[in-house]
Amino acid sequence: MNFSSKLLEDAVNEFSKLPGVGQKTALRLVLHLLNKEQEEVDQFGNTLIKLKKEIKHCNICHNISDHQICNICSSNKKDKEVICVVEDTRDVMAVENTGQYFGVYHVLGGLISPMDGIGPADLFIDSLVQRVATTPVKEVILALSATMEGDTTLFYLYKRLKDFQIPITTIARGIAFGGELEYADEITLGRSIVTRVPYQGSLIK
Repeated sequence: MNFSSKLLEDAVNEFSKLPGVGQKTALRLVLHLLNKEQEEVDQFGNTLIKLKKEIKHCNICHNISDHQICNICSSNKKDKEVICVVEDTRDVMAVENTGQYFGVYHVLGGLISPMDGIGPADLFIDSLVQRVATTPVKEVILALSATMEGDTTLFYLYKRLKDFQIPITTIARGIAFGGELEYADEITLGRSIVTRVPYQGSLIK
């Protein structure tokens, strides 16, 4: 793609680094911003800078938050004794949008993936184990994507948690193999949460 301006080219290259954004889409976004008033562009840029500088992660569940403790962990309406374990913040949002879950969360920050060099030590697994060991917990729901990495992580988590003698469940496989939670429709995901099953009985032979 030939550019009439080096500044334009640099901006397009930065936008095209975003997931799912090719150069044509990046060019359209940049030209859109160029047509906006300076005040609007300043607000757009400052919002992203402020996000990066000031965003926090909850000290309890590791979800993205404006405060040291997120709104979910601090809510009196949530059942603190039921923990739903998810891969990242997008999955928290997906489960919350179902309106079918009333417990709290634990965000792992990824999945175990030896091919990508991601092991248990790279995730927030130890803090989950510590949480179960030191606070009243009556159920842990493993709500991970139905992928090879998800299943590997499920099995590892089960081995780390099984000795605590609490129910360890997993969402029902209404989500297709290879599917990710954030792309599941709310009805299917909600049903998968409600009809969750014991992990040991359904997946370990």
